[in-house]
Amino acid sequence: MESDEEHFNTGDSGAAATYPIQCSALRKNGYVMLKGRPCKIVDMSTSKTGKHGHAKVHLIGIDIFTQKKYEDICPSTHNMDVPHVKREDYQLITISDDDYLSLMTETGDLREDLKLPEGTLGTTLRNDSDAGKDILCTVMKACGEECVIAIKNNTALDK
Repeated sequence: MESDEEHFNTGDSGAAATYPIQCSALRKNGYVMLKGRPCKIVDMSTSKTGKHGHAKVHLIGIDIFTQKKYEDICPSTHNMDVPHVKREDYQLITISDDDYLSLMTETGDLREDLKLPEGTLGTTLRNDSDAGKDILCTVMKACGEECVIAIKNNTALDK
């Protein structure tokens, strides 16, 4: 007899990166997959039903990682994929010479697999770090990708 274990040794938790939701149930500031990318919905409008067919929902979203704008039109009764989005704060320890961040979790574990974000956020992060500030990095994770999307001064350490 064949064991069940052989079929399930993928190494991940088995949780899907997305889940389906009816297009008409989506809301502004929520998340949705547009053109295969995890996006935050910045605008949406519904057109009236035509002579033949469904009401259509026009979605405009901004990619949560690249800030690129995506649009899509979907019948309101169809399902759209919504990404599982997780936000987590980490304390910045150091920034390496090759621009990798050394971050500490709430449980004290270190992770050093995230790069310094590009653009003004990365510049601000490096300048604040060089100035000796205690910084919390907010990391957004979705669809197997993750990056620092925001930083703030860590006030928990202030006396």
